[in-house]
Amino acid sequence: MYYDIVIVGAGPAGLTAAIYARRASKSVLVLEAKAWGGQIINTPDIENYPVVAHISGADFANDLYKQATALGAEVKLEKVIGLEDLGKSKKVRSNLAEYEAGAVILATGSENRKLGVDREQELTGRGVSYCATCDGNFFRKRDVAVVGGGNTALEDALYLSELANKVYLIHRRDSFRGEEATVARLREKENVEFVYNANVTALLGDKRLSGIEVTDKLSGARRSIEVKGLFVAVGRIPENEGFRELIELDASGYAVAGENCRTRVPGVFVAGDNRTKEVRQLVTAAADGAVAATEAVKFLNA
Repeated sequence: MYYDIVIVGAGPAGLTAAIYARRASKSVLVLEAKAWGGQIINTPDIENYPVVAHISGADFANDLYKQATALGAEVKLEKVIGLEDLGKSKKVRSNLAEYEAGAVILATGSENRKLGVDREQELTGRGVSYCATCDGNFFRKRDVAVVGGGNTALEDALYLSELANKVYLIHRRDSFRGEEATVARLREKENVEFVYNANVTALLGDKRLSGIEVTDKLSGARRSIEVKGLFVAVGRIPENEGFRELIELDASGYAVAGENCRTRVPGVFVAGDNRTKEVRQLVTAAADGAVAATEAVKFLNA
């Protein structure tokens, strides 16, 4: 079956792309391996999206899905297992069928790297977060912890230090991988405490996080720290591995594409958190979707 545009991924980037493509009167198929909405469905309250002051991630995803499908986009729950460049068209293979498309938009997103601690999934959205700028405002005047040693962890700790009562910055080594200038700024913060050579080994609390257990890697000593929020910043895993042979990926596995969302393969575009970019937020995912669809329409109309 042929579609003008096949979109891989039904998160904010993919569904926004579907809306823009349908408004340009292109036939659109969106293929999603799990559930529409992407990771945003795990967010209890979105406060940083323009115009909408408060909305749950699940409601946001449902509204976006309804808008795309009302315009005529088809959404199927199928896992894409292959993508082939046929020149004038592309072949997309899922676990259930094969499709031909004039253009393809890869909006597969990225997955937060997990700590691997018991109850981590259970407490996600209940004190455990992977995005300080998304959820930090919920922890004003509370004690929180950040786990990680790269720039993201350092910047998260710096951001939270302006909101939270106290920030514990926990790293498994004795020095940080991130920029020393940011480390120096954190050292000047009276409400930031560094916890070196330590791993988070347990999450405490019943229905919500109330604290964490950290274990010193050198001595084996365990310490309980009362916090209401734990921000995990130990990296992300872009979901691009299945397209490695076709598009260019950087050293971290992100699809190489500029602000026009074009990959090195004509007719293949990328949008959202799986793209090389500086800011990965809901609003930038939507922006990528709009740009990728617009570029795909230009490509088809050329």
